[in-house]
Amino acid sequence: MLTAVLMAQAQMVNPIHFTSQLKIGKGAEAEIVFSATIDAGWHVYSTNLGQDGPIEASFGVVKMEGAEPVGRLTPRGKEIKKYDELFGMELRYFEQQVTFVQKIRFTKPQYTIDCYLEYGACNDQSCLPPTQVEFKQSGEAPKASPEASPSPSEGGDVKLPNNHDTTTLSNQTSPPSEGLGEALPDTATLSNQTPLSSEGLGEALWTPVVDELQAAAGSTPLTDHSLLYILLMGFIGGLLAVCMPCIWPIIPMTVSFFLKRGRGVKDAVTYGLSIIVIYLGLGLLVTALFGSDTLNALSTNAVFNIFLFLLLVVFALSFFGWFEIKLPDSWANKVDQKSEEFSAKASTGSKLSTLNSQLSILLMAFTLVLVSFSCTAPIIGLLLVETTTTGNWLSPALGMLGFAVALALPFTLFALFPSWMKQAPKSGAWMNTIKVTLGFIELAFALKFFSVADLAYGWRLLDREVFLSLWIVIFALLGAYLCGWLKFPSDEVGAEQHTPKPVLSIMGGLVSFAFALYMVPGLWGAPCKAVSAFAPPMYTQDFNLYNNTVEARFTDYEQGMAAARAEGKPVLIDFTGYGCVNCRKMEAAVWTDPRIADRLRNDFVLISLFVDDKAALDTPLEVIDEQGRHKTLRTIGAKWSYLESHKFGANAQPFYVIVDPATGRPLTSSRAYDEDADSYLDWLNQGLRH
Repeated sequence: MLTAVLMAQAQMVNPIHFTSQLKIGKGAEAEIVFSATIDAGWHVYSTNLGQDGPIEASFGVVKMEGAEPVGRLTPRGKEIKKYDELFGMELRYFEQQVTFVQKIRFTKPQYTIDCYLEYGACNDQSCLPPTQVEFKQSGEAPKASPEASPSPSEGGDVKLPNNHDTTTLSNQTSPPSEGLGEALPDTATLSNQTPLSSEGLGEALWTPVVDELQAAAGSTPLTDHSLLYILLMGFIGGLLAVCMPCIWPIIPMTVSFFLKRGRGVKDAVTYGLSIIVIYLGLGLLVTALFGSDTLNALSTNAVFNIFLFLLLVVFALSFFGWFEIKLPDSWANKVDQKSEEFSAKASTGSKLSTLNSQLSILLMAFTLVLVSFSCTAPIIGLLLVETTTTGNWLSPALGMLGFAVALALPFTLFALFPSWMKQAPKSGAWMNTIKVTLGFIELAFALKFFSVADLAYGWRLLDREVFLSLWIVIFALLGAYLCGWLKFPSDEVGAEQHTPKPVLSIMGGLVSFAFALYMVPGLWGAPCKAVSAFAPPMYTQDFNLYNNTVEARFTDYEQGMAAARAEGKPVLIDFTGYGCVNCRKMEAAVWTDPRIADRLRNDFVLISLFVDDKAALDTPLEVIDEQGRHKTLRTIGAKWSYLESHKFGANAQPFYVIVDPATGRPLTSSRAYDEDADSYLDWLNQGLRH
């Protein structure tokens, strides 16, 4: 279900919004202030995190005359600290807003400042490449102090200007056969980086393919498939609700009531439509209250996921029969009373009476919703939990539509075909069996949401082997219950408690036992692909006998493309980063799949391009970005970041694209963070077929 949300659509994201200004004081000192507002779900890393951590905020100087930096770059704001197991260090970052301040001292009456702030930002799905906020200003200093060079202790994180001159297209004189001078017309010169291949493909390697990627993504019905899945999930939930003890027994009574009114079929159909309207309205209300942006933020919010975990545990316990979730009886009584009043007014035969009749049926449907709340609330809760965490604004409405259609279906069908009621199974112990089974399923799903919070805060309370152990116990107990070896309070009622379990229930118990046994090898590192979408990533496994890591053969774009042309293989470009947490998750949880590892090693040339590589380019590159602004690329990481945005129209990591080495064009849609290994394998196979 998350696949449709996480599949890359080759789009640029801009979650961090910076402004910069120079604040001049009364003396010779001033402050360069970089202020940012941060979109929900994203965070910007603080300063001085160390070389082995994510991209830290730092101050860089291109040119500074008549002024000099004083001290370190200073962050201001509510700094959050969290230990990260993947990096093995405490990380510090900011959410919502942050300000970075660099003090300077004027040394001459006239000053010229050309500097930048470089920062890193991530959310729970992707990271941005190292991003620069430029600041340029010149003018007359209010007061100048004697010029002095900053001491190492003061200027620890100030980046000094690169000693190399910047090369631009205007001073490029080498012919195309010597370099990539024509690779980026009017944007950049890459002549000193790699020679042009003998096939003359330098220009093709950097030609933008954004439109082609968007067309490929549009032709892949993933989003439609996901929404259809949600609709189907809601429909199945509605069918399960029909089989609950508080709904199934009232179907015959309700249908019989409508048939006695003389307009049974018409009224029953109206009754069914009323149920659909009520539940669909609930789904739309969830969307209206939260909105699409909030739903996206909630899907990865740790506190919200803890709340969902506790909510589903409560629902599960209620299905086990330990307590009952009920609305006040007075609510249902008042609604039922209003329904009877409208029904009495409907006997006059006027247009107003017709309206009263429809209102009475709507209120009767609402009475059913209130009376059946104890049975439907846990199912609706699970459904809304799943749909709201997809981040798709249509999901709650579609899920509730499917639920309502399934719930209303038996009322309408039995009214159309009354003889079917004689063949329908009578209420009994089988209903309680379904109810308790759903309790086990909700308990298993609850752990999924606790896992999200556990990973976000780095508690390491629910590592992969702990998660699998709990699921093994849950489904083993479910198997014991379905086979009749385990009883709950709700089962100890009536003579049916001594009746042997039906064959269908025992078969379900054996399936549950088999599923529990299937997960046992996962305790030692087996992939267990059937639960990979729910279990924590493989890197959280402390005891892992399974080792199938994959490393890229190339970390240079042009060299990798040349090798792929020589070998006649398609290229998988992996835009990644040393500080990209979700890149490591993909490598640990998806690339270790034996099927995927075999594909990456044998069928593709894998190129990993690190957008935060700080190694300096031999010659800085002057380019024009998508907004038409001049930009200087000083590091290898900046070059790969520009490639990602210029050619593929994306700027987040991880980002994967399969291209033809002969043309540089995509062979299928792009892909982003998604730990569904089966879907990733299908995507690789699709690229091979082209």
